Amino acid sequence: MADKNLVIVLGPTGVGKTDLCLTLARFFDSPIISADSRQMYAEIPIGTAAPTVEERSQVEHYFVGNLKLDDYYSAARYEEDALQTINALFAENKKTLIVTGGSMMYIDALCKGIDDIPTVTQEVRDNLKERYNTVGLDTLAQELRLLDPEYYAIVDRKNPKRVIHALEICYMTGKTYTSFRSGEKKKRPFNIIKVGLTRDREELYARIDARVDKMIDNGLIDEARKVYPLKALNSLNTVGYKELFAWMDGATTPEGKEWTLDFAIEKIKQNSRIYSRKQMTWFKRDNEIRWFHPDNKEDIINHIKERCNAD
Repeated sequence: MADKNLVIVLGPTGVGKTDLCLTLARFFDSPIISADSRQMYAEIPIGTAAPTVEERSQVEHYFVGNLKLDDYYSAARYEEDALQTINALFAENKKTLIVTGGSMMYIDALCKGIDDIPTVTQEVRDNLKERYNTVGLDTLAQELRLLDPEYYAIVDRKNPKRVIHALEICYMTGKTYTSFRSGEKKKRPFNIIKVGLTRDREELYARIDARVDKMIDNGLIDEARKVYPLKALNSLNTVGYKELFAWMDGATTPEGKEWTLDFAIEKIKQNSRIYSRKQMTWFKRDNEIRWFHPDNKEDIINHIKERCNAD
């Protein structure tokens, strides 16, 4: 068996990663290292489907509930922090570690590395945040078009985090964000085994809908009300909260009707399904992933064992 094995369990939202990883963690005597960018925020465990207190009592978890909503965090920070944690666990004589999550950028940062982009100063970050609140995303996107047309051509211009971060680098360094993006894959001192979980679309969608209903039953609406005053934060620019905030704000449908709570819940389900498709599109570009149905736990364990012994 290879001395150091990092098992990455990935897949779309609602596919069943949590249940499988609890099984794998017990089998391989490993903690669970989260690669979910939203489960890190302590104030929103229901809407992010974070591991429960009971699940966390069964297996030690890292990077769950470790941040506050207004904390600045990024894929680059995650790469640094996760590697530090992983290396420390391997130093304790752990042979196989379990990482899981659906945040594509975080998984890529951990497995491949992220470009050495300068850390943004608090002054620049605050300035861009204030300008975003004042002039809006479209104006900032046009500034990015002028300062870094190459990145503007490929960035998701509806994603505030991506646009603002690129502008932060442009303003802080006087160089384009593109100039810091090398795309070179970094070598890791451990064997990486990627296990992808998938289900038939109809089955996955039914699970997503059921999970949203369970979140509502577990208190998602009250959770959203508690964090509503902070709704402008990027940490809350996510499915589940955006729709409930719109309902609380009295948003209207394209037909001019006021959003009802039922409509907001259906939008959460719809947007969760859309997000699951985006995740799968991203993951399917990676030919290192071996795909399984989550119920095939024995096959998954055998695959991991074979890969550990082979490398």
